[in-house]
Amino acid sequence: MASMRARQWWARGSLALVAAALLLLLSLAGEGGLWLVLLTAGAAAVVVAAIFWFLLHRGPVRGLAVTLAVATPVTLLVVFAVNGLLWVAVVAAALLAAGGAVARMALRPDRSRWTMEVTETPPPRRPFLVMNPRSGGGKVGRFRLRERAEELGAEVALLDQPGTDVQELARSALARGADLLGVAGGDGTQALVAQVAAEHDVPFLVISAGTRNHFALDLGLDRQDPTGCLDALHDGVEARIDLGDINGRTFVNNASFGAYAEIVESPAYRDDKRRTILDALPDLLARRRGAHLVAEVGESRFDAPQALLVSNNPYGASDLVGSGRRPRLDRGVLGVLAVRVDGTRQAVGLLNGAHREGLQLAEAPEVVVTADVADVPVGVDGETVRMTTPVRCAIRPGVLRVRLPRDRPGVKPPRARLDWAALWGLATGRSPGPAGAVDRPAPVGARRAARSPRPDA
Repeated sequence: MASMRARQWWARGSLALVAAALLLLLSLAGEGGLWLVLLTAGAAAVVVAAIFWFLLHRGPVRGLAVTLAVATPVTLLVVFAVNGLLWVAVVAAALLAAGGAVARMALRPDRSRWTMEVTETPPPRRPFLVMNPRSGGGKVGRFRLRERAEELGAEVALLDQPGTDVQELARSALARGADLLGVAGGDGTQALVAQVAAEHDVPFLVISAGTRNHFALDLGLDRQDPTGCLDALHDGVEARIDLGDINGRTFVNNASFGAYAEIVESPAYRDDKRRTILDALPDLLARRRGAHLVAEVGESRFDAPQALLVSNNPYGASDLVGSGRRPRLDRGVLGVLAVRVDGTRQAVGLLNGAHREGLQLAEAPEVVVTADVADVPVGVDGETVRMTTPVRCAIRPGVLRVRLPRDRPGVKPPRARLDWAALWGLATGRSPGPAGAVDRPAPVGARRAARSPRPDA
């Protein structure tokens, strides 16, 4: 990680590039320079608002939103061209892009926060692996994972029959003397077998043969070549990580409530994901559909969020949907992210990063979600199930022993969130805290409940 002094100079360089872009517009655009700057800022706001209107409405309004989103930047370019300033717009845009890139370098998280502690342990003598040949588009067969694992002395069970109880397979293997359990499949299957491994305190091996492999990503494994995960069978190290629990069911990544769970539960989702999402979002965002959720997080209360994500350890604060990365899997807390959007102004500010109003972040060992209905859909590691309310989520610290290959890519910190206030503080010599601290959720109760202004859209 670069020194604090180097980060300060990156921050100053970023602000200088942004200032150069604005000065270019003001100086070379003549008397209309300020007007063009304001026009550019207004055009950016219109595009973001149009995107929100597109998601919030159907019919003619949605068509108008698409028109605005496309026509606004085109019109802006025409204005610059008519005034003979197209090249100025291009150069200014390049300077702004460079300024944003340098800003992220200054604010990038400290890599040490993304490094798990590992210990040396002897290799397993009787590993047992469960492999789903359909997962990830057939990665098990394409990478010859079964054959490679058996060459290394592992017993392999294929999930080639519908309705197979993977937990029963794992428990039977342990009864026969297995000393390691592993899965080549999706995160839902990983969670089921990880629960058994944690119950019996045996090592668990993750093989990145799923479609998205979010769990493998946060363990620092190679998602492109799952064969590398098998190296842990003969040359590996061990780490202890946490597991999440939701109403007695284990999850390795997250449990989602609200909009995402409601959409995925739809029977039409698997056949046409895009159309199902676009059709459902207007009712969900306007609260014409879905349960009224309330999350109790320590002393805080998150009321009526459209989307709620409870994760096994917190995601970075820049990740609004839980599809990014978690700095650690061994901090012993749940991450909580709630989004409540009550109007266009709030949505525009949240989408373009101008403010965080409507976004609540917290962390706690336990979260209780209640609703105005008896049961709600919950997306547990990407699989939607219905759960009786209240839904209780808890963290189980350090219960899972994960065996990792010694040679692995490791966890790469994500791009830093553009926080101009933190950047200014860094540039002027006021440290924002440890590198990456600006991207960390606040403790429970540190953030007030999101305001609930009168909807304006």
